[in-house]
Amino acid sequence: MDKFIGTGVALITPFKSDFSIDTMALTNIVNHCIDGGVNYLVALGTTAETATLTCTEKELVISTIVSANAGRLPLVLGIGGNNTAAVVEEVKNQNLQDFDAILSVSPYYNKPTQEGIYRHFMAIADNCPVPIIMYNVPGRTGSNMLPKTVVRLAQDAKNIIGVKEASGNMAQVLHIIKEKPKKFMVISGDDMTALPTVLAGGSGVISVLGQGLPAEFSNMIQLGLNSWVDAANKLQSSLHDGMDLIFEEGNPAGIKSVFEVLGLSTAVVRLPLVEATEQLKNKISEFIKPYADLHTEKSS
Repeated sequence: MDKFIGTGVALITPFKSDFSIDTMALTNIVNHCIDGGVNYLVALGTTAETATLTCTEKELVISTIVSANAGRLPLVLGIGGNNTAAVVEEVKNQNLQDFDAILSVSPYYNKPTQEGIYRHFMAIADNCPVPIIMYNVPGRTGSNMLPKTVVRLAQDAKNIIGVKEASGNMAQVLHIIKEKPKKFMVISGDDMTALPTVLAGGSGVISVLGQGLPAEFSNMIQLGLNSWVDAANKLQSSLHDGMDLIFEEGNPAGIKSVFEVLGLSTAVVRLPLVEATEQLKNKISEFIKPYADLHTEKSS
């Protein structure tokens, strides 16, 4: 699906100092991303600290993003878990009329076999009214969805349209790209592997840094999609330190520090996560400040 080619961003959930959701900040971040040229928005992913949100808070995040977006960009909603029956029930009961797809993570903690992963996603596919993008992130789930399983699901479920591949293993990415059905999308789930994935034939990225620096990141991906390799690599080089820094003490502590420098939200996260250290915040500020100054100049 062409609407998911390019740069998607995994939106944070901004908090006020009392840990309540800052809907105004979230609205401003949505506009910041859209103005920066990203192609679609992802709500309630890992970066949104979804595991710490109540059901009521999740609905507040959804309604805020839908309202701020106002139909301008395609929207993806994160719905996943390690209890297949519960995920299926959530998919069936969630109002998805404003969403173009769901992003569903491979089951975590349970460490299912490849057959278990296959059956999990087939159960979701049998009950989901919108397209599904699978999410493979072994560093968080404890198990790796192998290329053979990804391709099997791509072939067997028409509404499974892509995979967000965050194994960090380019050999695995290349294997999927080689074996997948023609229209099935391989989307990078790592900022560092985003450009290499695109240049190898992938469809784009669901990025973390991209929501902080949407113009720069989406431009890099578009250059890659157009095979303008030298220009894309130059942008990748300029963003490299930022990609490293925002994950140095975990996600989303790093990207929230970026938004603090940009003046778009606080750096507050909920336990068990903690804010980035002052040392890291200083490094992030040093990296982001030239972009923040440029953003201020354009706004004035």
